[in-house]
Amino acid sequence: MRRAYQIVSREGSAALRQFLAKEGAALLLMVALIEQGQLAVEELVGQLGKGCRRHRGGAVALGRVRLRRTGPPHPGRPGGAIRRHGEQGGIVALGGQKVRVSKPRLRRKGGGRGAEVAVPAYAAMQSDERLRERMLSIVMRGVSTRNYQEVVPELAERCGVSRSAVSRQLQEASAEALQALCERRFDDLELLVIYLDGKHFGGHQVVSAIGVDSSGKKHVLGLTEGATENAVVVKELLEDLVARGVKSERKRLFVIDGSKALRKAIDDVFGKHNLVQRCQAHKRRNVISYLPKAMQGEVGAELRAAWKLGPKEGMARLRTQLEWLERTHPKAAASLREGLEETFTIARLGVSPMLRKCLTTTNIIESSLSGVEGRTGRVTRWRSGEMALRWAGAAALETERNFRKIMGHKGLWMLKAALDEDRLLSDESQNLVDNGRVAA
Repeated sequence: MRRAYQIVSREGSAALRQFLAKEGAALLLMVALIEQGQLAVEELVGQLGKGCRRHRGGAVALGRVRLRRTGPPHPGRPGGAIRRHGEQGGIVALGGQKVRVSKPRLRRKGGGRGAEVAVPAYAAMQSDERLRERMLSIVMRGVSTRNYQEVVPELAERCGVSRSAVSRQLQEASAEALQALCERRFDDLELLVIYLDGKHFGGHQVVSAIGVDSSGKKHVLGLTEGATENAVVVKELLEDLVARGVKSERKRLFVIDGSKALRKAIDDVFGKHNLVQRCQAHKRRNVISYLPKAMQGEVGAELRAAWKLGPKEGMARLRTQLEWLERTHPKAAASLREGLEETFTIARLGVSPMLRKCLTTTNIIESSLSGVEGRTGRVTRWRSGEMALRWAGAAALETERNFRKIMGHKGLWMLKAALDEDRLLSDESQNLVDNGRVAA
């Protein structure tokens, strides 16, 4: 039978690229057709799988393997070194689904221990990464392994899925997702901002890093098991980012909470020349936690108002607040004084108000971690830190699919210019004066 082949020349490929570049709607249509075609093929494979299960057709391919190994049966004549030994039920993977088939058994002549002969084709047909990906995707949408059979009865019936089987598949899938995340390279990615924060999973904490590139796109950079108060843990995470292509000599902005360990790790790995923005929301919560409830609203509003001003006016206003707190609530004053100048880092850069709103708090990474929490919320028993890390990695990748560019991303050129010029836009001497007054 002769087949017709379509040959596309280089000139034709170039013309097609130019056409698609101008006609975006046509490209979207082609993507939709490809997706529909993929769904149709998967449905066809699924229907074939059902047929295999009903008519035992799955044993046909495996039976051919048995014929090659043993030869055709001859009544009255002894077999060779490998003989047929009946059949037994088995499961193979087809198109992201598992199908029950009749598996042929082979044994060596003479029997005894170790006489069973494996069927390579059966072992190959058992593995299907898409099935694990589908299970992981379903569970990440809030379906617990306990309820998997009830919620997804058709897939469970095809797979013969038990809760333990789902757990094993999810363990493999989450481990693969974590490995893919930890092997990402960032050599060609221009990261301007890195957010660092931690999240508790049961009794375990995971520290994660999210970066923002020059176009405003967010990226999950990495995560590790441990606390943000542990400088060694955070330093290992940052060193791993450098090993995977995040250039340490590039000056960038780090947005963190009030953890001293985070600050120390940044200085150790990336140097003290980098800019650090302390989260204003964390600072406000820490300060008012030392105050009686009757005062928390007033002081919190005063802090918000000061941070909306320019660096000079804002610092002057907070110095007045600091003097008042020193006399009445010294612990609140000490909390406000610690790292106060770094809550004005973005204000000194003169970026747009919209971008300033995104860069003065850790809300971006906290929002991402909330997405991770939502996808792992059905887990009630965290057996180990390794399990927490696996689930957090898989959920982070799933959450990343819904990432959008940060608000005010069109003004990132101003941040990039300030980082490239290696200076703050405010007067350096005034900076030193402010720092000296706060420390006094």
